[in-house]
Amino acid sequence: MKQLFFYSLLLFSAGVFAQEKKTSDKSFTIFSYNVENLFDTINDPDKEDEDFLPAGKQKWTAERYAKKLEQLSKVIATINAKNLPAIIGLYEIENKAVVEALAATNRLQKGKYGVVHYESPDKRSIDVAMMYRKNKFTVLSSKALYVGLPEEPPYPTRDILYVKGMAGKTDTLHLFFNHWPSRRSGADASEKNRIAAATVLRHSVDSVFKTSPAARIVIMGDFNDYPDNISLVNTLGADTIMQADKASGLFNLTYALEKKNEGTYNYKGDWGMLDQFIVSYGLLKAPKGLHVHPNAAKILKEQWMLYTNKETQESKPNATYGGEKYFGGYSDHLPIYMELVR
Repeated sequence: MKQLFFYSLLLFSAGVFAQEKKTSDKSFTIFSYNVENLFDTINDPDKEDEDFLPAGKQKWTAERYAKKLEQLSKVIATINAKNLPAIIGLYEIENKAVVEALAATNRLQKGKYGVVHYESPDKRSIDVAMMYRKNKFTVLSSKALYVGLPEEPPYPTRDILYVKGMAGKTDTLHLFFNHWPSRRSGADASEKNRIAAATVLRHSVDSVFKTSPAARIVIMGDFNDYPDNISLVNTLGADTIMQADKASGLFNLTYALEKKNEGTYNYKGDWGMLDQFIVSYGLLKAPKGLHVHPNAAKILKEQWMLYTNKETQESKPNATYGGEKYFGGYSDHLPIYMELVR
């Protein structure tokens, strides 16, 4: 009887595991992460990457590069090590090679990721890229959207990456990956640059809506603006309050997190949502197939990803660098993620 009970228990446990795995395999997770200067250690004569070389100001050695890759892979795999994200948006990467190196790390190689990347006009080679699991997403087309700024700054800004593809066999997704101009010269003085980026993005989104008003669109990245700023609310037209009567348009999933004083970036003790997910109402209200819930956006915020000041007890993302000082942390941003469901 004991043997029969034990055997029955094994069969039950196996069935539960199989069911959990089956359910897990159906999930479609999108992950978005500003990885803070993911550079290789090779000098590119066409780019201003001298700081991130072994002999450069940052003393960026092969050991530090390898550690960074392992740490980033740990963060990404934390969501679900057995079922890695289907789509990963990456910002502040130097080139395609560093993304491929990240995909080849021990924790991520089983994801069998493909990479979409274009060289941007940013002289420091701060680019945007997408990693995607080939068994979950098929790339149909992609392009880099050039952002022309009103007044060209010392460092031209990044392109916006657009990717159209199929999630599974039936659901078309339009993905936009963004890293908008920084606030280096001040939020007000630099606002026009982010409005310029929002204008380019809105024009491309309108092109999608023109042919498919109910298109499934996901816009993500580091916007260097907050969900209620002019660039996102007025220029891009991303609603912060869901409109029940809308069938077409955009809704910011991360505004609710901002209202709760949560954030991905800490500036002088204040958390803010610079990293965001914005989706179309077509994805929110899809009658069948892939869709997303209004509260789907999450911040990945584990204690081991943070640095806590012993005196003030304030925490912030554990960065790789502070100026030229090497901290050896993960990134100065926290990632966000969300799950699309059927």
